[in-house]
Amino acid sequence: MKKIITISREFGAGGGEIGRKVAEALKYEYYDKELILKTARESNIDVDSLLKWDEKVPMNFGFSQSLFDFYNKPLSEKLFSAQHEVIKAVGEKGNCVIVGRNANTILKEYDYALHVFVHADPYWRQERMKAKMPDATEAKISEHIRHIDKMRRKYCTYYTNTEFGVADYYDISFNTSKIGIDACVEVICSLAKQ
Repeated sequence: MKKIITISREFGAGGGEIGRKVAEALKYEYYDKELILKTARESNIDVDSLLKWDEKVPMNFGFSQSLFDFYNKPLSEKLFSAQHEVIKAVGEKGNCVIVGRNANTILKEYDYALHVFVHADPYWRQERMKAKMPDATEAKISEHIRHIDKMRRKYCTYYTNTEFGVADYYDISFNTSKIGIDACVEVICSLAKQ
């Protein structure tokens, strides 16, 4: 049976690293932002526009928006729709790890999917991101973490009508600051082999 593992994550909690290690250990395909680029190529969408709107909700209609824009579906919604189709196609093939992109909700009806949420204590995430952002101040890193998490929550709610990080939408949750990245990888691989 082909398996799917989706990993949703707080920024800096190690979800991407866990996903890569799990995919490598299980010899599964790994998808993250690469999925966005695939979406752009398959949908003939400008890659720069796609990256600009990645994991962002559309702005509310206002007086400054043109009538032309009003009668056309916003680019952000076109992107989500295209990405949704790509995730479904990837899920159909199976034996993959998908990080982010609300894949847990998009693929919720698949029986052979394991939906994972990765979180960590704020201080641990801050310390981890210091190594990845050596030129940034602690305040800048802290603000960046809050900003990305807020965008992910809004994006999740807007497009899936679910709540980011709420246990109802995942099969298992890991606190990497308590158990470590390698232990998470070990447990996920063990579950995937069952």
